[in-house]
Amino acid sequence: MSKQLGAPGQAAPLSRRTVFAGAGTAGALVAAAALLPRTPPVVAAAAPAAAPKVAEGGYQLSEHVQHYYRTARV
Repeated sequence: MSKQLGAPGQAAPLSRRTVFAGAGTAGALVAAAALLPRTPPVVAAAAPAAAPKVAEGGYQLSEHVQHYYRTARV
């Protein structure tokens, strides 16, 4: 026997299978969107800001770092 769809113009009732299929599709779309690479927003070309001068070499043993090392001794 087939289900009756009701009066014309009325939506058919949702079945569990339809709801779970829709939820699975939505989950797959969210997972795919999370894996897509993100690009930074395009900003109009502006004069480059003056970057603060940093000593070459990266790591600097400052007073703050020395204090940390003194207090972290075991």
